[in-house]
Amino acid sequence: MLESGEYATIAELAEREVIAPSYMTRVLRLTLLAPEIVEAILDGKQGPEVTLVRVLEPFPLSWSDQKDTFSGR
Repeated sequence: MLESGEYATIAELAEREVIAPSYMTRVLRLTLLAPEIVEAILDGKQGPEVTLVRVLEPFPLSWSDQKDTFSGR
């Protein structure tokens, strides 16, 4: 909806979804997760360190650093 221009800002989209803009920002960051991590989550094969609470916290943008972060190292 942001990409298509239906909503110009995260705040507008958050209002439409009836959630706090800060939460919307954290959820949108999930689009930056490495495809390998997303696939593991969708397949139910992620490790115990990959929890919703953990992925909503700041994480590295580099996919290789994400792998290290979410591998329990």
